[in-house]
Amino acid sequence: MLFWLGCAAFALTILISVSLHELGHMITGKRFGMKVTKYFVGFGPTIFSFHRGETEYGLKLIPLGGFCKIVGMTPQDDDVAPEDQHRAMWRFPVWKRTIVMGAGSAAHFALALVGAWIMAWTIGLPNIGLPQTAEEQRAAPAMIGVAPCIPTSLSDKSETCVPGQASGREGPAKAAALKTGDVITKVGSTPVANYGQLTDAIRSQPPGKTVFEYVRDGQAASTTVDLLPAERRPVGDPDGPISQVAVAGVSWETDQPAVVDYSPISAIPASGAFNWYLVENSARAMARIPEKIPALWNSITGDQRDPDTPISVVGASRIGGEALERGVPEVFWQVFISLNVFIGLFNLLPLLPVDGGHIAIAWFEAIRSWLYKRFRRPDPGRVDYYKLMPVTYAVILIGGAFTLLTVTADIVNPISIFK
Repeated sequence: MLFWLGCAAFALTILISVSLHELGHMITGKRFGMKVTKYFVGFGPTIFSFHRGETEYGLKLIPLGGFCKIVGMTPQDDDVAPEDQHRAMWRFPVWKRTIVMGAGSAAHFALALVGAWIMAWTIGLPNIGLPQTAEEQRAAPAMIGVAPCIPTSLSDKSETCVPGQASGREGPAKAAALKTGDVITKVGSTPVANYGQLTDAIRSQPPGKTVFEYVRDGQAASTTVDLLPAERRPVGDPDGPISQVAVAGVSWETDQPAVVDYSPISAIPASGAFNWYLVENSARAMARIPEKIPALWNSITGDQRDPDTPISVVGASRIGGEALERGVPEVFWQVFISLNVFIGLFNLLPLLPVDGGHIAIAWFEAIRSWLYKRFRRPDPGRVDYYKLMPVTYAVILIGGAFTLLTVTADIVNPISIFK
């Protein structure tokens, strides 16, 4: 029951954020004197509506978004009455149109900032200073986690490793009395400065007894580790060739907290830094979307779902429901904040029909007019949106197909972060 309540709560928060997106367009448009005729939450048949001034406000049946109607968004719009021609959006200066069209994304970013600020001083924010990638882990200090058991064969598919069963062997580091949290400084005759050098040093050794120097609780010490031969792929290449290398049964570890708590004051810069971190990662995630499409399709046809593939609002709602069911509200809010940052960035892409496409066209017109004026040529006027319709339809078709793909994957083979 709690799972479904969590799903519904997360879907409601997304609906509210999309409604605030449209509210941003409406408020800024009205402030600049543009005519806003409709503001609705939802799509489809109207449940109720009322007029206040020149704007109709209402709620529609399908809670999958909302819309705000500003008359005369393009010169080709034919819904502008003669007496409202001076209030048509396309007639306003480019900077005003930019603010109005960008206000939707600004609402998402504001929600993400406020959400991160509240999260920072109530339940804490994820420590973004921790290494997030394999490359960053390799550059981190050589602090180790010690495995009690290691499989020596990659063909061993046992769910748990048990020494003496299948290819399971007792971890050499554990047998040598190394402990999780030790910092390795030397392997054999090779000095170690970070975890990447530690991995390389171990693999360069022949299997057998090797002296490890380490620091524990500020005290230097050494021990002899009996390295085992095991099947492994090259570091950083999960599809590379299998070879026999020496292993010690260690992994990367850190003594830094995963979550950092803040006061209401210190949470202000922390929430800004966290949101910028999300902006950078969201931008990289958007750039990787095309290469993730085959994995999404394969997850529908029977393959295991790659947790790094995109999710839809359906998938995000499932994760939100799981978070509340498992009693970890920080995951609920982190997904909500991340999704708002992603939606805000996505709407700024210079593609029609999203807001960024309208902003890009407005600035293209302004720059083109300026250049023509500099060269004493007649102003070419406004962009003909009708000529851009094939591209717009293509974007809508691709976006719709991608949305259908992600929703289907989230229903058939959803991502779960609680396994």
